[in-house]
Amino acid sequence: MNNRLRVVIADDERPARSFLAAMLRGFDDVTLIGEAENGAEAIELIEKARPDLALLDLQMPEIDGLGVVRLLKKSRMPLVAFVTAYDEYAVRAFEMNAVDYLLKPVDRARLREALNRAQERLERAELRIESATRIATAADEYEAITRPLLLERIPVRQRDEIIIVPIKEIASIVADGEILRLTTAGNETYIIAYRLKDLEARLDPARFVRLGRGAIANLEMLRRVSAMPGGTYVATLSNGQQLSISRLQGRILRERLLKL
Repeated sequence: MNNRLRVVIADDERPARSFLAAMLRGFDDVTLIGEAENGAEAIELIEKARPDLALLDLQMPEIDGLGVVRLLKKSRMPLVAFVTAYDEYAVRAFEMNAVDYLLKPVDRARLREALNRAQERLERAELRIESATRIATAADEYEAITRPLLLERIPVRQRDEIIIVPIKEIASIVADGEILRLTTAGNETYIIAYRLKDLEARLDPARFVRLGRGAIANLEMLRRVSAMPGGTYVATLSNGQQLSISRLQGRILRERLLKL
């Protein structure tokens, strides 16, 4: 066929990505034009390759599937179908808003249905515009019903003691291998065994901001953001700590938070 559907996929799990890619290559009316292993790569790939359809894993570290959609330039927004392990809240939000999704492990017949729907929407401009609106609404609803209770303090074990660290005193949280290093306003350092993305979900987004793949900072303690060669930045906190800011997160800070 001349009008092949140009597709990209994003999934942080290589086996799942390979499985989906192999299935897509089995359709003669589909061209797989790229793969991304995280949200940041997905944004860059989509904005550069301009696919017709993006198959986005809903659960990815740092920037998940919904985050990808929120951060994409509107002029680069393709049709989107989310790929997810069973999540009753996501399923409810997607079904209520007629947003396409695929449950893992992805079934070939179900994938074919999603591809057919994408082809139909491409041929009808009004359906494509409507699709973007529905995704935004579904994202809002999903995040509203899954938002966990925010932490006010973090218990830290040090030898035989349990130290309670108030969230408001934390200047930064930096991933260091399998642990997280918490640094306070007074430059005290504590170590906990926790995944950064899981802890981030329990922090107030109005108080903390992601600086890069492995660092979060307290906005109230952010004193300076300095531009560096290559489009990256360095954040200086009130305790003198300096942390690198990725290009993508620098874009978020400029557009949404600091208005630089």
